[in-house]
Amino acid sequence: MIGPVSRWPQSAHADEQTPAAQGNGAGPAVANGSLALVNSGLFADASNFGLRYVPEYERIHAIVGALRTLGLKVVLTSGSFDILHEGHSMYLEAARRFGDFLIVGLDSDEKIRARKGPHRPAVPEMERLRMVTHQRGVGLVTLKHLSDERWRLIKTIRPDVLVATADTYSRAEIADLEEHYCGRVEVLERMATVSTSARLRRIQLGLPEPWDPPAGDAGTRPAGGTEAPGNTEAPGNTEAPGNTEAPGNTGPAGDGGEPGRSPASP
Repeated sequence: MIGPVSRWPQSAHADEQTPAAQGNGAGPAVANGSLALVNSGLFADASNFGLRYVPEYERIHAIVGALRTLGLKVVLTSGSFDILHEGHSMYLEAARRFGDFLIVGLDSDEKIRARKGPHRPAVPEMERLRMVTHQRGVGLVTLKHLSDERWRLIKTIRPDVLVATADTYSRAEIADLEEHYCGRVEVLERMATVSTSARLRRIQLGLPEPWDPPAGDAGTRPAGGTEAPGNTEAPGNTEAPGNTEAPGNTGPAGDGGEPGRSPASP
């Protein structure tokens, strides 16, 4: 185990009176400050979905208290994770490096529909949750709901490190978060070479992926996965610079999105 890390805020201490930290019913109860947390499966290589998916924020709060008792640094990030792709995996791997235990908040189906329209998400929330638990380094997942108050998950966890994409928070919001709700905010650049929305449009239009060779051509995928000249989408269907969603499809500033592309806020 790594050495102790400072808790946030500096005056805080682990709450020994919190209820037992446990999963969604399938996993064992975990008493704060005990080695049972280490042996529970949260640190295993297996996905252990029954333990890692914790819908109740009160239980998440208790688990975080146990993690801090063990001297572990907690990292929080979130997003839609609809049609999981390499950008998502790279983003989660990068987020995990900022601490010892990564918690991921996924936008619910209802929350995504309100932001992106009735035909999204392409993958339902329970499958998206399961896919994220299979990603290396993810310790715990939960859902963020449309009816949640602003920054509810952040306020529940009060992470040591909050990881977000470049256009998630304004400078004023980052200052507010770092003063009241988290140790620090780390901003990551977008890592996706293609967005979920762009991929769905290609499927709908019957267009090949940018790296697919023409029929009968044994060519290979171009380096970096860039599009060949002439294979770009028609005007009006292109992504905004940086692979962000087209105008009108993004949510309010600081509201959830896809890591590595659109705003993604816990």
